Amino acid sequence: MELFLCILLFVVGAVFVIKGGDYFVDAASWIAEVSGIPKLIIGATVVSVATTLPEMLVSVMAATQGKVDMSIGNAVGSVTANIGLIMAISLIFMPSIINRKDYLLKSVLMLLASLVIILCGFTGKISVPFCVVLLVIFAVFIYENVSTAKKNITDNKSDESESSIKDKKTVIVNIIKFVVGTVGIVWGADLLVDNGSELARMLGVSERIIGVTLVAVGTSLPELITTVTAILKKQSALSVGNILGANIMDLTLIMPLSAIISGKSLPVSRISAIIDLPACLIVGLIAVVPAMVRSKFSRLQGFVLLGVYIAYVILTCFII
Repeated sequence: MELFLCILLFVVGAVFVIKGGDYFVDAASWIAEVSGIPKLIIGATVVSVATTLPEMLVSVMAATQGKVDMSIGNAVGSVTANIGLIMAISLIFMPSIINRKDYLLKSVLMLLASLVIILCGFTGKISVPFCVVLLVIFAVFIYENVSTAKKNITDNKSDESESSIKDKKTVIVNIIKFVVGTVGIVWGADLLVDNGSELARMLGVSERIIGVTLVAVGTSLPELITTVTAILKKQSALSVGNILGANIMDLTLIMPLSAIISGKSLPVSRISAIIDLPACLIVGLIAVVPAMVRSKFSRLQGFVLLGVYIAYVILTCFII
């Protein structure tokens, strides 16, 4: 009976994330169209806030329970999964030409945040000064997105957008889609992770393997579902914008919040400093440096990222 219930809830979770992702991307695309805000900005802000909720909830709850290792590991591990797995899938199936200036600052901020976390690894803790630096990076990210959004709203106002906004039924439908999609993704991801982990335990899979696979990828499921849905709907800017935005929020908002809630500096374990933090920076460099140089995200980048991520998971599984 317990096995049947786990399988049932796992399937229900899958249905929720798939349908929720469908509604979510449709609503986010509509927001971009009627507001005149580029889909990259919508993906990096509105979509990222919603899809980052699982990581934020897990890390904050871990901090309140004094589980600081889980708090840091979840945030950094999610960034590595977002880039090495989810962005890799996006680039393999949907490589794209980009306008460098649209992505440059976001890429620099993400890499800068990763460097700050690397420095935290050298010192052995995420202290208050480092948290302040991370929050400043987050503030710059928000300011840049708000400024860009304001400029595009002013430049791209049209009668068609205004008529779409005035259609109350359309507005209500898309607001409902956005809310239902968000709830479906977050709740569905939770059901998938919990019941997937339980099924793995029943099959005799070790706790460590579950941690580096199901939990790490599980909290990134909203980004994965959003990316897959965006691929199917040919919305590459929404997908990449979501991943970049989610990563910046993971690194610059979640860990400072966790430190504030725990009331002390967050200790960084030696293994995390040697393996997890460098892996986060390496996949970030592979993802954005070639794109900024060549003004395009290539399929080759996707395959390299996926290979590096698989190597990282294998390495992590064999580290005691």
